[in-house]
Amino acid sequence: MFKDYTGLTESKSFEEWYKAFNDNLNEETVRDGLVPATTYLALDESGKLIGMIDIRHRLNEYLLNFGGHIGYSVRKLERRKGYAVEMLKLALKKCIELNIKEVLITCDKQNIASAKTITSNGGVLENEIFDPNDNTITQRYWIKLA
Repeated sequence: MFKDYTGLTESKSFEEWYKAFNDNLNEETVRDGLVPATTYLALDESGKLIGMIDIRHRLNEYLLNFGGHIGYSVRKLERRKGYAVEMLKLALKKCIELNIKEVLITCDKQNIASAKTITSNGGVLENEIFDPNDNTITQRYWIKLA
């Protein structure tokens, strides 16, 4: 299941989501309990949405345990085509620009495809912890950036 920290599933319209998207960019306007984040849309050559990736500029206590610096999702019909690996690769370059030296990325233990995406980009499993909110095991990976 995709944990939507971007507000997309809660928004009634694109305009409402876009306002929340802009609000999430700055410490002064980000919603309570969230941290500043930048969301990128992955589009194919024709402009069709392939997926989304969210870079959180810092971690709070919850993100340190369960959400990490980066969250991503690829449309079901576009999975298993290498998009997630490439999206994460590009997001890690943005993390360097944001001066994030070590990136935490998490995924549900059952999400083998996401774990492979993370390890393909240099992720090293630190540990697994129980998430009482979802009743799942969360795997926590770190990627050290140059």
